[in-house]
Amino acid sequence: QVQLVESGGGLVQAGGSLRLSCVASGYIFRINAINWYRQAPGKQRDLVAAITSGGSTNYADSVKGRFTISRDNAENTFYLQMNSLKPEDTAVYYCNANVLRIGAMYEGHYWGQGTQVTVSS
Repeated sequence: QVQLVESGGGLVQAGGSLRLSCVASGYIFRINAINWYRQAPGKQRDLVAAITSGGSTNYADSVKGRFTISRDNAENTFYLQMNSLKPEDTAVYYCNANVLRIGAMYEGHYWGQGTQVTVSS
């Protein structure tokens, strides 16, 4: 089994910064793509940022230039640095990973439990 655990959420004023972390554990052979999603109350879950195993990144237009996704493969830890936060960034943030487990033939798709980010105006 594979577990993803997020941390780093909280309450911040507009213009502030937060860094979210996601730690993967379990019988992991390789972690491929990593994604961060967010879901605001009453809205669908949207992709915020993505990073491939090779380090290529992609961002939603709404966060380009403000958020940075990164990964530490040695520690199976992934980050979302969020700067210049806006009230509309308020949401529950989820990390998501495509993981090939030890002994598995195909990768699995795993989610963390989510961490709340609240940006006050």
